[in-house]
Amino acid sequence: IDFALPSSLGAEVPVRLGVYDLQGRVVKVLADGPRLTGRTHSVVWDSRDENERRVGSGVYLYKLDAGDQSRIRKMILLK
Repeated sequence: IDFALPSSLGAEVPVRLGVYDLQGRVVKVLADGPRLTGRTHSVVWDSRDENERRVGSGVYLYKLDAGDQSRIRKMILLK
């Protein structure tokens, strides 16, 4: 998952990137901490949950919270 943080948010902002199932339950938190703005960041999800178990193929959501902004997108995991 690639994401860019606009400089308008400040020099550094708290970021939380999580993967959720369609019922809204957290599957895995991929990023949780400060990130620099004005650049693109990349995070790889290895299709494991918080307990390091592989999850099944299907539709998942990822939510990016950066400063006071939030974005949710769908993704499909194929195995």
